[in-house]
Amino acid sequence: MEYVPIRVSTLRGDQKVSFDAYVKINEKFILYIRRGDSFEGERLARLRAKKLKKMFILPADETQYRGYLQRNIEGAYDKNSGKTIQNRGEIIQGNQQTNAEEVFENPDNAEAYHAAKTDAGKFVNFLMSEDAALQSIMAIENSDQNLGHHGVSVSTLAVGLAQKLGMMDPKQNQMLALGALLHDFGHTLADIDFTKPHKGMTPEEMKIYRTHPTTGARAVQDKKHFDQQVLNCIMQHEEHINGSGFPQGLREKQTDPLAVIVSSCNAVDRLISFEKVAKKDAIRLLTIEKVGCHPLTHIQHLNTILSTLK
Repeated sequence: MEYVPIRVSTLRGDQKVSFDAYVKINEKFILYIRRGDSFEGERLARLRAKKLKKMFILPADETQYRGYLQRNIEGAYDKNSGKTIQNRGEIIQGNQQTNAEEVFENPDNAEAYHAAKTDAGKFVNFLMSEDAALQSIMAIENSDQNLGHHGVSVSTLAVGLAQKLGMMDPKQNQMLALGALLHDFGHTLADIDFTKPHKGMTPEEMKIYRTHPTTGARAVQDKKHFDQQVLNCIMQHEEHINGSGFPQGLREKQTDPLAVIVSSCNAVDRLISFEKVAKKDAIRLLTIEKVGCHPLTHIQHLNTILSTLK
């Protein structure tokens, strides 16, 4: 019997499902939840705690699953849906994480890229037009140190920073949100644990780590569906305005302005998601350890943004 993979990040704990869902254990597919039931309680938390990214459904249930996704995301972007901003934020965060994972796993798939691009525009509008939208996304802890989740967090901070900087061009903000979402694509191609704190990496691991922007950009530079500004964010997100970054040691004027924003936001969420620094301490630590690496206005605005988070 054939099974179709679905992403755990698309599932909700507060809604009944219209399909049977299975987990794969030792090459066997075990029924985990029946149609008409929900993932409420510890069911969904257990899956995420095990860092399980995929479950499975039967091919006959694909239509029901896609309908489930569509209802969730349409309701989440509808401010009049009756759902709380926290509930809507959870759904939108899961959708954005899924978009990142789809592109990471199959960068050749133009349809997946364009879906992520379209949703990036919706994501920007959500964050910029609704009170507490940013907080609803950032309140979701990246407890399993997921790369897609990190991309969503960096994208969220980047849009919040863009708004503070007075950037109101929808096209540019869409590119910013998408570039930030996909910036760490190169980590999917390297055989090291990128979640390890930098101070805990061996010299060889750090050498490999420092190649991920180049590796990621080179892997997709010939794919016509990738926008140039997104490629720039992948290639330049570890650059610093004082030239101390990598891989090219570019200074601010040599770097795509969107990548400068992504660099600042990536540095902050790297501390929070992988170095396990508390949100309230991230800016202070960044200011001490990376003085001169990021624009002062970015640091100040990000400090304001983080101060609104719990």
